[in-house]
Amino acid sequence: MATPPLVTSRGFTVHPATHARFDDVRTMLGPKNPTSSVCWCLSHRIPGKDNRSLAGPERAAFVEALTRRPTKPGVLAYDGDEVVGWAAVAPRADLPFARSTKIPHVDDLPVWSVWCIRVRPGHRGRGIAHVLLDGAVAYALQRGAPAVEGYPVDNHGDKVDLTMAYVGTRKLFEDVGFQLAARTDATSAGFPRVVMRIGGAGGTPPSSR
Repeated sequence: MATPPLVTSRGFTVHPATHARFDDVRTMLGPKNPTSSVCWCLSHRIPGKDNRSLAGPERAAFVEALTRRPTKPGVLAYDGDEVVGWAAVAPRADLPFARSTKIPHVDDLPVWSVWCIRVRPGHRGRGIAHVLLDGAVAYALQRGAPAVEGYPVDNHGDKVDLTMAYVGTRKLFEDVGFQLAARTDATSAGFPRVVMRIGGAGGTPPSSR
């Protein structure tokens, strides 16, 4: 029996990035040339030394292994059967964010982090990022997260360079129910980053969703 989607909204569905969906993960994150060393959404998932040591197909293999774990590396958005978006979500304790000197810990809750949101070219401007973020929160809560955080830019409506837009904006997170939990010393694309949270201290309780 097929697993029901985490979220169905605006005509899109969101599912965990299981191993059976790895080809769709590859579509969202992988290069056209399989030997190229693109990010594969690893730069904020693993320590810098480990990230730099992985090249070309090794990066794909690493992410494929992540999809085999009980906790999946993110969620995928679909328009029918076509994959159109990706959001990375994981326990903050498992990420370099746990040791960041620029992004503060709001409290001692074992929060999860959403740090990368990507929508395929040709599908932007349709609200997919909102659905992805909603799905990432739903997955984290399903896996027992007491709260979920994101670290978007506080751009006050100004245009964000597309190459750095993956971090999201404060408004995007607010639209999905997150609240400002802390300011940070980090920047992206020239804008300050903030800690947005849903659930726990400094955020909307998950039960209110």
